[in-house]
Amino acid sequence: MSLRDRLIAEIAATGPISVADYMLRCLHDPQDGYYATRPALGAGGDFITAPLVSQMFGELIGLWCVETWSRLGSPAAFRLVEAGPGDGTLMSDLLRAARLAPGFLAAADLWLVETSPPLRALQAERLAGGPLTPRWADSVEQVPGDAPLILVSNELLDCLPARQFVRTGQGWAERLVALDDAGELAFRLGPPASAPTASEVSLGMVFETSPVQQAFGAMLGERIARDGGVALLIDYGRDAPSPGDTLQALKAHQKVDPLACPGQADLTVHADFPAVLAAARQAGAQTAPILPQRLFLARLGIEQRAAALAAARPDQFETLERQLARLVEPDQMGTLFKAACVHSQNVAPPGFEEA
Repeated sequence: MSLRDRLIAEIAATGPISVADYMLRCLHDPQDGYYATRPALGAGGDFITAPLVSQMFGELIGLWCVETWSRLGSPAAFRLVEAGPGDGTLMSDLLRAARLAPGFLAAADLWLVETSPPLRALQAERLAGGPLTPRWADSVEQVPGDAPLILVSNELLDCLPARQFVRTGQGWAERLVALDDAGELAFRLGPPASAPTASEVSLGMVFETSPVQQAFGAMLGERIARDGGVALLIDYGRDAPSPGDTLQALKAHQKVDPLACPGQADLTVHADFPAVLAAARQAGAQTAPILPQRLFLARLGIEQRAAALAAARPDQFETLERQLARLVEPDQMGTLFKAACVHSQNVAPPGFEEA
């Protein structure tokens, strides 16, 4: 029985489920979940991430990590963690750039936070023979403490489930996944409910809240306040509270109906950076201003890196130009994608210094 059929049977038997529960099932169901069984990244897959656009992205993040380690006082031992490592490309490029700092590599204890068996296999293959041997954990909480943390996460927050609420004439109602008259999956409104922290918006507007994203921020804040360190979060999403339905499904690089093919498409929502950072601060850490990806990468020197690569390989000039545009132009990834940072006291994370 397919995931779609199982969901229909369960909803028919026990009632509608939240959008967050639906996302969780579609992405992580052990039998048919997208990440559990069939994640497809890259040009031939369902979606492409910044590390797959260009090696420049991962290399700059690698240099960012080295500089962060230096600003932390070059600790003799620290946890280098990537949460949601995809196919391992980002970490592979990061470690290649980090070879310029042998002390950084000697001090690093590498952990990959990944729950998907197929992706763990790809990561192991990609990083085989590299300068560091990774270990895997299902959550950041499983990574040993008692050492500073340098954590990188690219496009993780967007796949952490969110609940949705709709403003009606009678107040707020939660948007649920139910069945229509034909017995097919459909969105329906539940009974009146409270939308946590929602401001007044017009009738029919959707407000999203992600307790899971907020819990991730709180966990990072507590960990960094206790052990020290810095966490870099890059994702597409909002830099200020705002309403809107951001739930989307991607299959073969095309948007499809989120209810059409459970488990066969990537489901995401926008990262709620303000809520994530607020949770981290409440847990005791500090945070930096949220930056658009174009500004963050510019501060790390992506234009200079592109120019250096083009000088070394003139035949790749047009390709590098396209890759640079994809990462930084406002109508591509430059504005929608944001960079955020959680850090310990008295550390100025690279790229986030006030201009």
